[in-house]
Amino acid sequence: MKLINIGFGNMVSAGRLIAIVSPDSAPIKRMIQEARDSGQLIDATYGRRTRAVLIMDSDHIVLSALQPETVAGRLTGKETSPDPEEDME
Repeated sequence: MKLINIGFGNMVSAGRLIAIVSPDSAPIKRMIQEARDSGQLIDATYGRRTRAVLIMDSDHIVLSALQPETVAGRLTGKETSPDPEEDME
C-alpha cells in the first residue's frame, strides 16, 4: 500500500484516491459542505487555506493545504523537495 504525504505529516492511501481537485469551483465547495454535514470530511489543513481537495473512493473528502500539483507530484514520485508551506506557522 502506497501512502502519499498530503502535508504536515498526514498521509492518504494512493490506492483509494479518486481525484485531486482545486477547491475554487461552486460544485466542489458544495461537495465539501455536504461532506462536512454528513461527517465524511477530513480536514488536514492545520488551519491554513485549503488548496487541494482529495476525493476518496470511500466517499470521504480530504482537504489539504498543498497545491494539487504538489500532491499529484508526490503521487507520481516526481516531487521530492519539502513544500515551503509546511514550514510556515
